[in-house]
Amino acid sequence: MSSNNYLPHLVILPEDEADAKIAHGFTLNLQINQRAIQVLPYAGGWKVVVGKFIKDHATKMRQYLERRFLLLIDFDKQLQNRLPYIQNQIPENVRDRVFILGVFSKPEKLGSALGKKLESIGEEIADNCEQNSNQFWQHDLLKHNQAELERMIADVKPFLFAHGKA
Repeated sequence: MSSNNYLPHLVILPEDEADAKIAHGFTLNLQINQRAIQVLPYAGGWKVVVGKFIKDHATKMRQYLERRFLLLIDFDKQLQNRLPYIQNQIPENVRDRVFILGVFSKPEKLGSALGKKLESIGEEIADNCEQNSNQFWQHDLLKHNQAELERMIADVKPFLFAHGKA
């Protein structure tokens, strides 16, 4: 679904098909304001995510001040190198509205560890967010996201969920 560029909204750029399934599952939550979220087609690699964001979306972020952007990537057990690299690629004048989240290894590993399909994981993430719970995020493959998650929730939850409670 496409969102109104002049109202607060979140655009998600997933790295691969697995991340796209998680993002899609997130959007299935009935409390999500469907007009405030858009999941783009997956990019095909974490470096491609960064490149697409810089080439195709950074300028639009400057134009549409209500746009928030989530880069949904796999850290492939390279968190210490990958996260700072990506953060440094994001232009400083939009950095506060860009979020980077992902599984420490691969989403498929998280699915196996939890015994769940990827879309179900996305639904559970949305439920946790909607219910002000971070229980799901304490999993070993997700807990590294905590600081970024807190920053993102404070910014997007008021417009992303129908009731708007942060």
